[in-house]
Amino acid sequence: MEEQMDTTDFWQDHSLTFLEMAFRADHRERLEQADGYAQKTGDCGDTVEIFINLDGNTIKTIAYDINGCLNTNACCNAIVSLVEGKTVEAAWEMTPDKVAGFLETLPADHYHCAELAVGTLYLALADTRENQRSPWKKMYR
Repeated sequence: MEEQMDTTDFWQDHSLTFLEMAFRADHRERLEQADGYAQKTGDCGDTVEIFINLDGNTIKTIAYDINGCLNTNACCNAIVSLVEGKTVEAAWEMTPDKVAGFLETLPADHYHCAELAVGTLYLALADTRENQRSPWKKMYR
C-alpha cells in the first residue's frame, strides 16, 4: 500500500495579505478605558475581544485580543485594517464577505472565523454607541 503525501504547502497556498494578517500582532492589545468593547466566543471555541477608541465619530484606534487560531487572528487584523480611521457608520458596513475578500485565501472551512470577528465588531460598535449616549457607564465596566 502506497503512503499518500500531503500536497498542501501553507506558505504557497495563501496570499501575502493573508500571511501578513495571520502573523501580525501590533494591534493585539487591550485598550484601557475603551470607548467601545465586546467579547464573543464562537461555536468553534475561539474567543475574540475588540476594543475601540474614537476621535469624534472616527475610529481612532481599534485593537483586539483573541484566544483562537491563526485564521481568527487574520480576520481580526483584517478588520483593524479595514475600519481604523473610518467613521463608526462606515464600520457598521463590515461583513464576513469583506473580511474574506480582503484576506483572499481564508479557507472556506474557516469562514466562521470571519463571522466571529465581524460579530464581535458589531457588539463593540453597539457598546460604543451606548457609551456615547450614557458616558458614565464606561466608568463601571
